[in-house]
Formats: sequence, structure tokens, C-alpha cells
Amino acid sequence: MKRLFMAAGIVLGVSGTSVPVVAHHAFAAEFDRKKPITLVGTLSKVEWVNPHTWFHIAVTDAKGKVVTWRVEGGAPNQLMRRGWNKDSLKLGDKVTVEGFAASGETASTGAQVST
Repeated sequence: MKRLFMAAGIVLGVSGTSVPVVAHHAFAAEFDRKKPITLVGTLSKVEWVNPHTWFHIAVTDAKGKVVTWRVEGGAPNQLMRRGWNKDSLKLGDKVTVEGFAASGETASTGAQVST
């Protein structure tokens, strides 16, 4: 009987520690699926940092004003597995980004692109 409890404890302990963590935050908590957005502009800054990469894009709005958008990308490791590296995008590159605006945003400050 003692062995049965010991084996059950080991199985429960191992299975509890081996469950993968799928996400560390919910998409809906930060971004609005009802606000799809397409940005066309010039890459002005790249932050290749964990837990997410950030791309800063200078976009000219309808009034001719240049507005900088921060775009959240995937984790650096995730992007590297898909063939990206720190030299994939260079400052000054013309880019088009399709994603979703940040929740509650009225100004052009943030978006997320799926990777």
C-alpha cells in the first residue's frame, strides 16, 4: 500500500511539473480583434528582446503627420525558428504590417502582428 501511494505521488508530481505553459497573457486582454489594422511605413527602430520583439514604424497618417507605431512581434526564438534574424529588417526599410490595434487605443500607439 505504501508503494502505491508513493508511485501515485511521483506520477502526480511529475505530471504536474511537465504541463507546458501555452501563453503568458491573453490576446483579448491587450488587443481588440474588432480593430484590424494595416500599417504602411518605414522601419525606425527594432527591439530584438524577450519576451517579444518590437518594431517601430513611422507611418504618415491621413493628415500628413508622421506617427510612430510600436508593433509587437513574436519572441526572438520563435522568429529565429521561422528564418528571421536581427538582420532580416533594416532601419529605413519600407514595411506593411497587418495586425490588430491595442485595446482601448484611440491614438496610434500599438499593434500586434501574428507570426
